[in-house]
Amino acid sequence: MKKSNLCSPAHLSLSKAETSRIIEMAWDDKTPFEAIKINFNYSEKDVIELMKMNLKKGSYETWRKRVTGRKAKHSKKLQCYA
Repeated sequence: MKKSNLCSPAHLSLSKAETSRIIEMAWDDKTPFEAIKINFNYSEKDVIELMKMNLKKGSYETWRKRVTGRKAKHSKKLQCYA
Protein backbone atom coordinates (compact mmCIF):
# COMPACT_ATOMS: atom_id res chain seq x y z
CA MET A 1 0.00 0.00 0.00
CA LYS A 2 1.36 3.40 -0.95
CA LYS A 3 1.88 5.72 2.01
CA SER A 4 -0.04 9.00 1.99
CA ASN A 5 1.77 12.31 2.06
CA LEU A 6 0.30 14.16 4.98
CA CYS A 7 1.04 17.85 5.10
CA SER A 8 -0.80 18.57 8.33
CA PRO A 9 1.55 19.69 11.11
CA ALA A 10 -0.58 17.71 13.58
CA HIS A 11 0.42 14.46 11.86
CA LEU A 12 4.08 15.39 11.99
CA SER A 13 4.12 16.41 15.65
CA LEU A 14 2.70 13.21 17.15
CA SER A 15 4.93 11.16 19.39
CA LYS A 16 4.99 7.39 19.02
CA ALA A 17 2.97 7.12 22.24
CA GLU A 18 0.29 9.51 20.92
CA THR A 19 0.12 7.70 17.60
CA SER A 20 -0.22 4.41 19.43
CA ARG A 21 -2.98 5.80 21.66
CA ILE A 22 -4.97 7.13 18.69
CA ILE A 23 -4.69 3.74 16.98
CA GLU A 24 -5.80 2.02 20.17
CA MET A 25 -8.80 4.34 20.50
CA ALA A 26 -9.69 3.86 16.84
CA TRP A 27 -9.66 0.05 17.22
CA ASP A 28 -11.86 0.21 20.33
CA ASP A 29 -15.47 -0.39 19.32
CA LYS A 30 -16.85 1.82 22.08
CA THR A 31 -14.66 4.88 21.48
CA PRO A 32 -16.34 7.33 19.08
CA PHE A 33 -14.33 9.41 16.64
CA GLU A 34 -15.53 12.47 18.52
CA ALA A 35 -13.52 11.36 21.59
CA ILE A 36 -10.37 11.23 19.46
CA LYS A 37 -11.21 14.70 18.13
CA ILE A 38 -11.57 16.05 21.68
CA ASN A 39 -8.34 14.44 22.96
CA PHE A 40 -6.06 14.82 19.94
CA ASN A 41 -7.83 17.27 17.60
CA TYR A 42 -7.98 14.58 14.91
CA SER A 43 -11.05 14.39 12.71
CA GLU A 44 -12.39 11.07 11.45
CA LYS A 45 -10.62 11.75 8.15
CA ASP A 46 -7.32 12.37 9.99
CA VAL A 47 -7.72 9.12 11.93
CA ILE A 48 -8.39 7.19 8.72
CA GLU A 49 -5.20 8.59 7.16
CA LEU A 50 -3.20 7.85 10.32
CA MET A 51 -4.47 4.28 10.35
CA LYS A 52 -3.70 3.87 6.65
CA MET A 53 -0.13 5.05 7.23
CA ASN A 54 0.56 2.95 10.31
CA LEU A 55 -1.23 -0.36 9.77
CA LYS A 56 -0.51 -3.20 7.41
CA LYS A 57 -2.83 -3.28 4.42
CA GLY A 58 -4.89 -6.21 5.70
CA SER A 59 -5.21 -4.74 9.19
CA TYR A 60 -6.29 -1.40 7.78
CA GLU A 61 -8.91 -3.03 5.54
CA THR A 62 -10.24 -5.09 8.45
CA TRP A 63 -10.49 -1.98 10.62
CA ARG A 64 -12.28 0.01 7.90
CA LYS A 65 -14.84 -2.77 7.46
CA ARG A 66 -15.45 -2.79 11.22
CA VAL A 67 -15.94 0.96 11.66
CA THR A 68 -17.76 1.85 8.46
CA GLY A 69 -21.29 2.80 9.44
CA ARG A 70 -20.88 1.57 13.02
CA LYS A 71 -23.17 3.50 15.36
CA ALA A 72 -20.79 3.29 18.34
CA LYS A 73 -17.99 5.01 16.40
CA HIS A 74 -20.16 8.06 15.76
CA SER A 75 -21.66 9.59 18.90
CA LYS A 76 -24.32 11.49 16.93
CA LYS A 77 -25.60 8.24 15.42
CA LEU A 78 -25.32 6.52 18.80
CA GLN A 79 -27.47 9.21 20.46
CA CYS A 80 -30.20 8.77 17.85
CA TYR A 81 -30.54 5.10 18.72
CA ALA A 82 -30.09 5.37 22.51
